[in-house]
Amino acid sequence: MTDLVPVRRALISVSDKTGLEGLAKALARHHVEILSTGGTAKALRDAGCDVVEVADHTGFPEILDGRVKTLQPSIHGGILGRRGDPDHVAQMEEHGIAPIDLVIVNLYPFEATVARGAGLEETIENIDIGGPALIRAAAKNHGDVAVIVDPSDYDKLIEALDDENGKTGRAFRRYLAGKAYRRTAAYDAAIGGWFAKHAEEAFPERVVIAAERADVLRYGENPHQRAAVYRVNDGAVGVGTAEQLQGKELSYNNLNDTDAAYELVSEFGEPTVAIIKHANPCGVATGHTLEEAYRRAKACDPVSAFGGIIAANRPIDAATAEAIVEIFSEVVIAPSIEAPAREIFAKKGNLRVLTTGDLPDPTARRLLAKSIAGGLLLQDRDYTKAVATDIKVVTERAPTEKEIADMLFATTVAKHVKSNTIVYVKDRATVGVGAGQMSRVDSARIAALKAAEMGKAAGETGRRTEGSVAASDAFFPFADGLEALVEAGATAVIQPGGSMRDDEVIEAANKAGLAMVFTGLRHFRH
Repeated sequence: MTDLVPVRRALISVSDKTGLEGLAKALARHHVEILSTGGTAKALRDAGCDVVEVADHTGFPEILDGRVKTLQPSIHGGILGRRGDPDHVAQMEEHGIAPIDLVIVNLYPFEATVARGAGLEETIENIDIGGPALIRAAAKNHGDVAVIVDPSDYDKLIEALDDENGKTGRAFRRYLAGKAYRRTAAYDAAIGGWFAKHAEEAFPERVVIAAERADVLRYGENPHQRAAVYRVNDGAVGVGTAEQLQGKELSYNNLNDTDAAYELVSEFGEPTVAIIKHANPCGVATGHTLEEAYRRAKACDPVSAFGGIIAANRPIDAATAEAIVEIFSEVVIAPSIEAPAREIFAKKGNLRVLTTGDLPDPTARRLLAKSIAGGLLLQDRDYTKAVATDIKVVTERAPTEKEIADMLFATTVAKHVKSNTIVYVKDRATVGVGAGQMSRVDSARIAALKAAEMGKAAGETGRRTEGSVAASDAFFPFADGLEALVEAGATAVIQPGGSMRDDEVIEAANKAGLAMVFTGLRHFRH
């Protein structure tokens, strides 16, 4: 394998014309002959560059509406022939195959075509065939050939040619080859995933997750862990597609918590705000206005809200922004930020402010992945939620309309709290959240204790959980969990049901005069 290889001939065929003119002029400066096809050749000529059409180079025209233009021996032989192999050199000379030392290809925009919802025929026409073949051939023969698949590498190529007098080095070619194979692998993964989706295969026999690195983060959950964030171009709206308007660099924990917050508020149609800490809600509420929703959410646990993540399902106005900046927050995310609100946030230079243009689709089916040693767990995201027509009243007392509204709100919030989960709600605002306990009874008691502490700190005389409703993410295995809710003052309970001891739990609810409904939907979240 030769270290420095002169670049005398390049093949350029790109759908993304970014930086093409500057690259071509740099190649001309090093007397590199350029072969090209179709639109790329035209763009180069329009820029005043000399170009040899591939059809003229091969003596064979483009056919089948351009589907076949580079898939032939004169091109692939020029790429794959090993310069240091006498047999290869002799065969190339015998068949009049000229060496190609540089391949610059980026692929038909298949992922972007799918993301904008194109139809079947257009999508299939944007499956590139010749491009991946050229890229893979050049990458395989990187001992002699450099391959560029990303316009961001043009400057690196130009610098390498300038530094080495028109030659490329082995380490650089190997770096480019690795990047090339990752690109074709991601491209094929996107195509395979699209076919699986259209065939309604939820879990095909092979799954390849194709993602593009968006940023390398300072560290992961802890400073000793490395981390990066990748973007999946699947058309979904959310934290992965957000624009950061201001503030410090986002951390791993910021991104994780912000995703949790934004997914939660997207569940609701009314103005809603969620405040998240360590991926758990410390306050969620609706309101007639967004400002009211924020203040009610913050009131649930203003201590934990300090340094939290704030998500809104409406454009943030000035009044809401003024309320938000009363305490320190790490991140604010919303579909948009109105101009006066931007000015208010701008005074808090460290506050990270994100906009997405839209809300995540809470009903969209997509896969969640979790790494395990030696494998990968995949599952559907929890896109279901209870509705009034599906709940089953199981107690002697039926809930009131107000209790039903609060229970549906509570069970939706409970979906987004780490299990075991108990959520107390009053007037469509959380008043107590118990998260992540090994015992459901402990979750119920901790949520009530937190509610009592916050009420006392706010100067309230009564218990916040008195007259509230409660939601449990899973069934009560014993009546003691239900009895803890009774102790807290809850009047109605929503839970999945399905325990062997449901009768005992129902009996305890009847004895206490509670209304209880079953949903049949468990919402574990780990």
